[in-house]
Amino acid sequence: MTEDWVPRTRLGKLVAEGKIKTIDEALASGLPLKEPEIVDILLPDLEDEVLEISMVQRMTDSGRRTKFRVTAVVGNRDGYVGVGVGKASQVAPAIQKAINNAKINIFKVNRGCGSWECGCGEPHSIPFKVTGSAGSVRVTLIPGPRGLGIVAGKVAKKVLELAGVKDVWTFTRGQTKTTINFAKATYEALKQTMFVKR
Repeated sequence: MTEDWVPRTRLGKLVAEGKIKTIDEALASGLPLKEPEIVDILLPDLEDEVLEISMVQRMTDSGRRTKFRVTAVVGNRDGYVGVGVGKASQVAPAIQKAINNAKINIFKVNRGCGSWECGCGEPHSIPFKVTGSAGSVRVTLIPGPRGLGIVAGKVAKKVLELAGVKDVWTFTRGQTKTTINFAKATYEALKQTMFVKR
């Protein structure tokens, strides 16, 4: 897939030429990440997980159009995570689209040990309490002590696991049955770790 890849963006060209060698440099460059192949090259150990496959219908003049909507999460279990959504009339291309979309949305989670019960200084949890929301879902992540594990619903657990967060408490509000919003809210909460509290 990446062998015959022809970069179309400036960031893609810099990666292909070997001027940008790490994902940190790519994200810090300020250039928009628009090609999933960039992530494939810079993060080869990325894992992907499909969170949900649902059918969505749209009424058109010719009748009902059925498509599949896939919510996927990618991460390397070491601080990088992305959530994406893809739609297509077949399941396989929808999954591929969702994974590519998640790769484009990848970012670095700022991990730490913000739990007062622990204070070990290892990056096993999050540095401070963060909240993210999407739709009606609000997810609050609270730093946990070592050995606690991830206290979260199935969807949030997957996102947190792939982000490399090992111990965390979660508190959710809203319609968590909506997988896409639950995943996005968890993703938004993790994104807040990039902004250090003063």
